[in-house]
Amino acid sequence: MSVAVIPGDGIGPEIVAQAANVLRAVRPDLTLTFALAGAAALRAGEAPLPQSTRRVCGSSDAILFGSVGDPEFDSAPFPQRPEAALFSLRSDFRLFANLRPVRVYDGLERASTLHAHLIRGLDLILVRELTGGIYFGRPKERAVNSDGVECAVDTMVYSKPEIERIVHVGFELARKRRKHLVSVDKQNILETSRLWRETVNAMAASYPDVGLEHLLVDNAAMQLVRRPADFDVIVTENMFGDILSDEAAILTGSIGNLPSASLAAGKPGWTFGMYEPIGGTAPDIAGRGIANPVGAILSAALLLRYSLNDVQSAQRVEAAVADVFAAGLHTADLAAAGGSVVSTEQFGAAVVGRLDGRGRSAHG
Repeated sequence: MSVAVIPGDGIGPEIVAQAANVLRAVRPDLTLTFALAGAAALRAGEAPLPQSTRRVCGSSDAILFGSVGDPEFDSAPFPQRPEAALFSLRSDFRLFANLRPVRVYDGLERASTLHAHLIRGLDLILVRELTGGIYFGRPKERAVNSDGVECAVDTMVYSKPEIERIVHVGFELARKRRKHLVSVDKQNILETSRLWRETVNAMAASYPDVGLEHLLVDNAAMQLVRRPADFDVIVTENMFGDILSDEAAILTGSIGNLPSASLAAGKPGWTFGMYEPIGGTAPDIAGRGIANPVGAILSAALLLRYSLNDVQSAQRVEAAVADVFAAGLHTADLAAAGGSVVSTEQFGAAVVGRLDGRGRSAHG
């Protein structure tokens, strides 16, 4: 089996290197093929997503992705910006379902900006629709109107099948967890949200074992900081999910802790996906050895779980991360938790050490 590895920009290469080491430790049978994208590709004279990288991804069982973006290219037209690589991958491989697990590890409560009693035991998954909505709708343009005034247009479009597809993912996840689904919309204002809520309500009849709650997006943002531990699975559209998942991430003490999985529809037992930490390129700390690799390592665990159908190895990786945290080790962004601050490489090595201490996976 093969994995395309795209380190990307900023801290991406540093944290993806640790995730790759973890994959090698738990599944030495995997073939890891590294490829360029983003600013790294642009500096090599390529497009943000080179055709060679696209081919590597297409011939692999999954993609492990770092992050793309660089202030140097912020003024370039979007097709020539590093971020275009990410949108191309999502669109080309039809990665419609973005899963963002949010968990507070024991001992890290003090690193959160909320009181410990509010976040203790927090364990939720945010399901974000990833290939529709305002990020992909047309027209998307800037123009000068008839009065000579500069204006811009972004279009939010959702079809009923798009909504059904992502909401089905949310219901199925909730059914396997604590059986509670929160659907987030803005149905008091937006037509797309009215269609969203009508569709969710119609689908609920097929999931009588799952409790359903609707929240307007502004209220959802408030409730995430008021009663975060009450949430189990949240499902929402693209832009709302983008915003809410970053809000949920910081509850854990650092956005660097959070992994994600972007999944395509697949045959039973196999799902093609792209797996990436959500913390971004963080150019201000790139190259300093202090970046948090947890989001990248846990993204590798999601890759094992969803694309390789190797739940045992995924659980081993997740348990190893928990063990390292329990030992009081963490990177500088979690210093408020106490314990010992270690480098990016040292944290990754500690996780690999726990994996080696448990023996090889059954696949090794």
